[in-house]
Amino acid sequence: MGRLIHFEIHVENMDRARNFYGDVFGWTFQDWSEYAGMPYFGVVTGSDDELGINGALMQRQGPAPEPNQALNGYACTIGVEDYDSIEAKILEHGGKLALPKYALPGMAWQGYYIDTEGNIFGIHQPDENAK
Repeated sequence: MGRLIHFEIHVENMDRARNFYGDVFGWTFQDWSEYAGMPYFGVVTGSDDELGINGALMQRQGPAPEPNQALNGYACTIGVEDYDSIEAKILEHGGKLALPKYALPGMAWQGYYIDTEGNIFGIHQPDENAK
């Protein structure tokens, strides 16, 4: 089986990225730079009894994505309990809107944002009344 078990977010400014994801989503970080041979911080996204995966912030090895270019990679989507309050935190902490909130009818609210490092990510709030 090919289950997703880890993610990496490529960043230009490690402190700025850690502040953004820590402040918005409450993620915590572990310095694994010694093992990786470059700035590399493990990301703990939640407790082990919650559905989800952990990952890392990795020092970007080339230029940041150009604005409005097509996505070249996977877009990670983060589950949230309150879409509107998380959107406000994203924007307050330097994130930008990429695709506004929309309904997945009978399932959830979804939208996409650009983090402080130019990466696209989604947020997803389950809601069977979404329409």
